[in-house]
Amino acid sequence: MNSITHVNTVGAFIRFAIVGIVSNALLFVLYLLVTQLGMGHKLAATLAYAAGVLQTFVFNRSWSFRDGGALGPTCIRYVATYGFGYLLNMLVLVLLVDRAGYPHLWVQGAMILLLSVMLFLMQKIWVFREGGRGR
Repeated sequence: MNSITHVNTVGAFIRFAIVGIVSNALLFVLYLLVTQLGMGHKLAATLAYAAGVLQTFVFNRSWSFRDGGALGPTCIRYVATYGFGYLLNMLVLVLLVDRAGYPHLWVQGAMILLLSVMLFLMQKIWVFREGGRGR
């Protein structure tokens, strides 16, 4: 990796982290609120996830990765990436909360951190490949 690519990746990661931290903090509060009001943890996670995908697409495309590629294909890859993350999140909730009995708050909190790293890498490598060049 040359120094320019490294600087671009570090900058993108910092911007992605800022978007992610703000978004996930707000969405985790929403998750806590709706589960306290009686909504099930899987439905609450689904609603928070969908809201997060919609709003982070705008910020990650325009600011984090500064993507200038075609909107349609980029959006499809973005949704597919987050769809994969969602399925992984639900699988972990079923296995660790429903079957193993771990507290959903801890499991969901850990999944936010793990999925954040995975989603950054998928966006950098596949969704927003080099700011929209080469498509």
